Amino acid sequence: MRSAPADPSTRERIRDAAVLRFAREGFGASVRSIATDAGVSPALVIHHFGSKDELHAECDEAVLAEIRAAKNETIDELASGQSILHRFAAADEYAPMLGYVIRSLQDGGPVGRTFIEQMIEDAVGYTKHGVEAGLIKPSRDEAARARYLVLSALGTLMLEINLNPPKDPSDISGMVRGFLATSYLPMIELYSEGFFTTRRMLDEYLLYVPDPPQDTATEPASE
Repeated sequence: MRSAPADPSTRERIRDAAVLRFAREGFGASVRSIATDAGVSPALVIHHFGSKDELHAECDEAVLAEIRAAKNETIDELASGQSILHRFAAADEYAPMLGYVIRSLQDGGPVGRTFIEQMIEDAVGYTKHGVEAGLIKPSRDEAARARYLVLSALGTLMLEINLNPPKDPSDISGMVRGFLATSYLPMIELYSEGFFTTRRMLDEYLLYVPDPPQDTATEPASE
């Protein structure tokens, strides 16, 4: 999570401690360990949230809101010509969020699935923002593209972690640095420059597929 306010409320302090603890250990982390991290009693955690499940739900909301804000801010900075080098330098700052997303993927089940589906829905929103800002090319099916981008990014992340597991699973910052060191360049290159030198494959494929739903279709800009 980003730097907390100078004097966060007790509820916020507990929530932020829970995000970090869940990111490090998974959702099996105890209320007692979260309370210790937040400097409060376990009873006070339950007083504020009612149950660990409710705390988990509020952590989900906070992480998703943070991701949405970061994506939209980056789009605004790029669209206005600002440098985003500070985003690369601040990778460690976003490590707890990424660790939390990893744990949600690993946990699976209805809660994890709902979390990922919300990430995809949010991606539809911020890619639309990017299209409106003139930064992102429109898609024939915005919802399908957003879904593919989110699942591709998360799939790459999970495969990298499974193939090259960190020596210390709780070292979220190290995990993030390792992933970005191998992935940032090809990812940005693909987003910025594309892959094929011809659109022939797309033109041929479009002959055999139905038109996308009208509420998600956007006529892409001509090449």
